Amino acid sequence: MSDENKRNIWIRLADTQPISLSVSAADETTFLEAERLVNTLYEKWMLRFGGNSTPHDVLARVAFQFARLYVETYGENHAVNDYLTEFERQLDDLVVKL
Repeated sequence: MSDENKRNIWIRLADTQPISLSVSAADETTFLEAERLVNTLYEKWMLRFGGNSTPHDVLARVAFQFARLYVETYGENHAVNDYLTEFERQLDDLVVKL
């Protein structure tokens, strides 16, 4: 991707220093939405766990939550892909028989 199609954005996750990123214009909304989701969960969990945990610990919990959701989604997508591959094979078999 050429540098002309990239934008420089800043994101801030939890109480960390802002991070400068160079992203495509098409991906900017995705990055900003991810920032919003992380910060929303962090703020909720700081209220819930902050009395007994450090901000670092809460951010680690948030990272783990998103990683867990990623793994679950990846597994579900893999299962759907397997199902569609088998469906396509069966459909091909039916077409050949006709």
